Parts: sequence; C-alpha cells; structure tokens
Amino acid sequence: MQTLESLKRQIDNVEDLSSVVKTMKTLAAVSIRQYEQAVESLADYFSTVECGLQILLREQPVTSSVELTSAHRVGAIVFGSDQGMCGNFNEQVATFAASHLCEELKLKQADCSLLVVGSRASSHLADAGFTIDEEIAVASSASGITDVVQKLLAAIAPWRVEKRIGRILLYWNRRQAVSSYTGHWQELLPVRPEQFRLPHNQKWPGKSLPLHTMDREILFTRLIQQYLFVSLFQAHAESLAGENASRIASMHAAERNVQTRLDELRSEYHQKRQTVITEELLDVVTGVEALMRGDADDEVA
Repeated sequence: MQTLESLKRQIDNVEDLSSVVKTMKTLAAVSIRQYEQAVESLADYFSTVECGLQILLREQPVTSSVELTSAHRVGAIVFGSDQGMCGNFNEQVATFAASHLCEELKLKQADCSLLVVGSRASSHLADAGFTIDEEIAVASSASGITDVVQKLLAAIAPWRVEKRIGRILLYWNRRQAVSSYTGHWQELLPVRPEQFRLPHNQKWPGKSLPLHTMDREILFTRLIQQYLFVSLFQAHAESLAGENASRIASMHAAERNVQTRLDELRSEYHQKRQTVITEELLDVVTGVEALMRGDADDEVA
C-alpha cells in the first residue's frame, strides 16, 4: 500500500507532466500560425511567377526546355517529421504516398525513387518496401524552410539523372482544421504548359501585357526554378503546419489522460489521508478511554 508521501510525489510528477503537455500544446498552436504566415507571404510572389509563365507561353509554344527525359521511373518527395509526439502523422503520409504510388499509379516499389524529409516518415516508407535514396532533416522553424528547399533543389537534378527519373511527385499532410489534416499530393515535374496557359476567354488583369528584355529561354528557365522553389516551400510549410495540428490532437488526448490519472491519484490521496486521520483519531479516543479507565480503577482502589 502506498504512503501519503509517495502519493504526493506522484501527484507532483503528474502535475509537472500536465504543465509540459499544456506548454507543448500552446507551442504547437503558435507554430501553426507561423507556418501559415510563411505560405501566405509567398502567395503574391507565386502569382507573379505564374503570370510571367502565362505571358511566355502566350508568346509562343513552349520549347523542349520543359520536357523531361523519356525515363519511366517516378521520383517521390515525401514530407514527414523528425520529432515524435505527433500521433500517426508520419504513418499516415507514408501510407498515403505508398497507396497512391502502388495502387492508383500501379507502380512497384522498385520503380520508385524516394527523397524523404523527416527520419520518422523515412522509417515507415522503408518498412513498406521502398528504397530511400536520400533523407533530409525537417526545418525546425519557418526561417529554416528555405535551407531545406535549397537542399532539395540541389539534390533533384543529379537524382533525376542518376536514377533516370521522368516524373517527380510531392506528398505531404495538409492541415484541414485546428487539430486535423489530410494527405495531399502534387506533380512537381514535368511542368506541363496547360498549368499556366491563360484561357482564351480570360483577359489579362492589367491594362497592357508585360514586356521583357531578357532572353526568353533564360527567363523561362528562371521562372521555372522559382516555380519549383515555391512549390517545395509551400509543401514543406503546410506539412509542418499539419505536423503541429497532429501534435495538438495528441496533446489533447494526453491532457485528458493526464487529468484522469491526476483525478485518480488525488482521490486515492484524499481517501488515504482520511483513513490516516481516522486511525489517528481512533488512537486518541482509545488512549483517552484507557486513561479514563485507569483513573476509575484508581478511585475504586
């Protein structure tokens, strides 16, 4: 049977744990907003890049610079997490990517090459039979997303040549609500002209069409590079927001479990304390009765 002191220590420990859970929950909520702001900050920039591509494609048909090799292998970039305490976040994105590649696209694991952002998602994909060509650490804050994207861009070109990859897909979890998310995918390469062609019945938003003095091929290449950068940045930032949404859900569950355990310990502590007090009172009453009997015996004698 536990003593009052041991129960009190357990209560203190669980209260400390409750404080940690609440702090992590708050930090996750703050982080979500930070990553959402990072995505929002690129919205206007992406719109500008998109308009630039629309103008170039309007001028003349796209050249072979956007066509990829005839290779049939598919490359997948999967965004997960390095840290734990985020529920089944990594398992879900790994399952989503594997299901899309193998069931919807009818590919075999051997036909796929993977770059994975986040060690925990990497382990799930390896368990599913995929070979991980490279693993990159997740950004620890919004300011670190650019570094991760630059690493991905630097890895993509040699990766495509070495593995003869003709198509690259992105997979990540996108936040849907405060504490929920869903799997999402996007084709990164090849860049398809129809993505950016201005519909014939749609007018240009400005008063006149923009002009450019830079060589068209150079400008087109640089705009494509910026399109790739923004796409990877958005996927990683949204994945980080989804990770923290999952962490909030996990902290909600942990908070309930901690509170349940705390209530149990407090109830046990109060019952134990009441038992100790009752026993002490009974000892006092027994002692008083013994003294009274002793005095009565003395008077009789």
